[in-house]
Amino acid sequence: MYKNILVPIDLTQAEKGAAMLSVATSLADAGAKITAINVLEDLPGYVRAELPTGLIEKNTKAAKEDMAKLVKDSGVAAAIHVCDGNPAREILDHAEKIGADLIIVASHRPGLQDYFLGSTAARVVRHAACSVLVTR
Repeated sequence: MYKNILVPIDLTQAEKGAAMLSVATSLADAGAKITAINVLEDLPGYVRAELPTGLIEKNTKAAKEDMAKLVKDSGVAAAIHVCDGNPAREILDHAEKIGADLIIVASHRPGLQDYFLGSTAARVVRHAACSVLVTR
C-alpha cells in the first residue's frame, strides 16, 4: 500500500513505538522504506547556556542508541533519524525530505496544555502533505 513510511516515536512511550512499527510493516509494500524518527525538544538558548558541556550531545547519542534498540527489538528493518527542534515541524520537514507517503503518529489523551496549544499529532494531521494514520 505504501512505499515510504515515517514513524515518529516518543521514547518515553516505547511500547507505542514498537506497535506503530508493527503497523508500518503491515501497511508497507514489498521493498518499502520505513523510517523511525525521534525529535528531542529544542531548548531555548538561555537554557542551553546553563547546561553542562556535552549534555545535549550525550542525550542525542542516548536517543540514537535507544531508537536502535527499539527498532532491533521490534524486528522491523527501519532507518533511524534523531534530531532536535519543534517536534511537529521536524516530523513534517523530514516527511517532505524523504518523500513519505504515510506518517504514523500515536495519539494520547489530551492534557490541558493541548487544548491551548494543540498536540503534535494534531499539528501533523493538519499540515502533512501525505496521508497520516493516528494510532491509539
